[in-house]
Amino acid sequence: MIRTGIGYDVHRFVPGRPCIIGGVAIPSDRGLEGHSDADVLLHAISDALLGAAGLGDLGRYFPSNDPKIAGISSLKILEQIVEIVEKKGYKIENIDSVVIAETPQISTHADEMRRKIARVAGVSAEAVNVKATTNEQIGFIGRGEGIAAQAICTLSSGPSQGRPRGKTP
Repeated sequence: MIRTGIGYDVHRFVPGRPCIIGGVAIPSDRGLEGHSDADVLLHAISDALLGAAGLGDLGRYFPSNDPKIAGISSLKILEQIVEIVEKKGYKIENIDSVVIAETPQISTHADEMRRKIARVAGVSAEAVNVKATTNEQIGFIGRGEGIAAQAICTLSSGPSQGRPRGKTP
């Protein structure tokens, strides 16, 4: 059986935080606000995986008011979501995503993001796609107030077939 899920996330820019997108530190004078590292891309992917498996949303597993996860790396969040999805008998077939931002420049970091996401998800980098687009200077994203991301993930039923997955340090 094939199942598909979508995910969406958005975070506002704030000064004094690193800008982490797709598990990659992006040079920027501002970072994203959030309880974790606020990685908008990994949050969207995690939600898409949960949606495809019919397991609710990210807040169910990582509530924003939980002090134990304050500042947690979203790579660790994704790692745990992948484990949850696999325990339910699903394997990841494909992850497609888009980051919507006026700034910072995302496309030059997309390959590194793909590799990190693939490693944690236990899939080949060819099964992960990271795209970037702007909002054409329209709305809060266009004004440079924040970043959004969307993802769609395809799962198939069955065991993960022992695909190696890199653990997050």
